Amino acid sequence: MSKVKTSFFCQNCGTQYSKWQGQCNACKEWNTIAEEIIQKQEKVAWKSEPTSTSKAPRPLKITEIDSAQEIRMDTTDGELNRVLGGGIVPGSLTLLGGEPGIGKSTLLLQISLKLPYKTLYVSGEESQKQIKMRAERITPNSDNCYILMETKTQNIFKQIEAIEPEIVIIDSIQTLHTDYIESTAGSISQIRETTAELIKFAKETNIPVILIGHITKDGNIAGPKILEHMVDTVLQFEGDRNHIYRILRSLKNRFGSTSELGIYEMLGSGLREVSNPSEILISHKDEELSGTAIATTLEGMRPLMIEIQSLVSTAVYGTPQRSTTGYNAKRLNMILAVLEKRAGFRLGAKDVFLNVTGGISVDDPAIDLAVVAAILSSNEDIPVGKGFCFAGEVGLSGEIRPVNRVDQRIQEAEKLGFDTIFVSKYNKIALKNTGIKIELVAKIEDVASILFG
Repeated sequence: MSKVKTSFFCQNCGTQYSKWQGQCNACKEWNTIAEEIIQKQEKVAWKSEPTSTSKAPRPLKITEIDSAQEIRMDTTDGELNRVLGGGIVPGSLTLLGGEPGIGKSTLLLQISLKLPYKTLYVSGEESQKQIKMRAERITPNSDNCYILMETKTQNIFKQIEAIEPEIVIIDSIQTLHTDYIESTAGSISQIRETTAELIKFAKETNIPVILIGHITKDGNIAGPKILEHMVDTVLQFEGDRNHIYRILRSLKNRFGSTSELGIYEMLGSGLREVSNPSEILISHKDEELSGTAIATTLEGMRPLMIEIQSLVSTAVYGTPQRSTTGYNAKRLNMILAVLEKRAGFRLGAKDVFLNVTGGISVDDPAIDLAVVAAILSSNEDIPVGKGFCFAGEVGLSGEIRPVNRVDQRIQEAEKLGFDTIFVSKYNKIALKNTGIKIELVAKIEDVASILFG
């Protein structure tokens, strides 16, 4: 047995120090540095048996490397496949993070029950009876899903050798511990060591591993930042527990795009895929109301129609309020300043509230024009036409700037039955003979004159 080695780690950000100190130099937090044993004995948890035919890898010319597309495992879930880039890559390590109670375990249990592959679901947080009760609520029984209650990685690997699963799901990485690090489960060194063991296992056996990770109060995945660098894919499961819709985003993906989006609806029987999110993001109402406008936005390759709601009222107190939900507050202040300075609308003494319906957050600048239309509609108390939608960025001089992939936005608006779409006159539009009227505008004044006369 080798000499026991210890080091000091910040429990907030994971920075390593040779000795204890009161404040972390990296994250500036106080009293977060603790001593942990980083090496107890020189052993590895997962070690593949060397074969006589195995050879050390040699360098290849880039022209000699096979460029065939990576084989992927279908998850039978269209939204998850889209976010992952087409499915699970064999031998990959995926980390799924999200707030407590948002539905991470439900999503992965639901997928493991439907997968055509032999799946081992390892839980360190719930009993087998609790998982069985949830499984009966989600879907009929599956013969391909095995449930294991275990937190020690050495025992998990023994069961993997016995069962030989094709996919392994760990719920959650913060509950695992290994014998080769003498510290509590969930500590910085335990998370790093257990993740390293799982990576070694996944790469040598070509079996994909999916981890569930906790998040901090700031919304970041708990544990050292190196955890996100070690894995191949980082997914974020978002949503408000008071709403029924959940959003799955990709924060990092070595095998696909990070701009794709998956939307689910939380039901008593599990999570339902939402194939046409524009239907849930646009509210259905009989009468026309002022202060609402429809924007066309893009999430990855997927066009979405979202509803922007605005309320403009006279400020009761001295300082007017500026409040946003799902939209950048600083950008709202900029747009209000442009409306005041360039277009002559007196909004400086009025409260302005802005909301993106559906509980999602959007940072696409192409929704600026819809924000302007919603604010002016509420200010004038004149509803925007029911068949109107908008796609344009607003500049500081009041001009309407062109947006990317405008043709795809126009096609989505036409498919959903809109009559007119407002876009910048500087956009190059390749579409011909469209069924939707394309209104080309150059300045905010042009939009206001068309909408409100």
